[in-house]
Amino acid sequence: MKTSCEIIKDLLPLYHDGVCSNDSKAMVEEHLSECDNCKSELQAMDATLSIDRMEQNLNEAEAVKKLSKRWKKGMAKSLLKGILFTILLIAVLAFVLYIFMDFQMM
Repeated sequence: MKTSCEIIKDLLPLYHDGVCSNDSKAMVEEHLSECDNCKSELQAMDATLSIDRMEQNLNEAEAVKKLSKRWKKGMAKSLLKGILFTILLIAVLAFVLYIFMDFQMM
């Protein structure tokens, strides 16, 4: 049975990434052995997708690094604020207890 080029073009990205089923892979390979148009389409994917993906991955990695750096800064600030707030709360509590104990002794 001859498979149409439209079906093969739908399957080519899956075939290119190696995630299609064995039956689909066999159908694509059989079609590619007979069809130069689909073969050139696959070669074009090899040429364009890997460059685009590499640039995209590098951009995404840079964005993740920036986000991680900002997140770590935010965490450090939050930790410092928490420590200062706790120290202030303990100081106020100690001061209140000191005053209360002072009134009790009088």
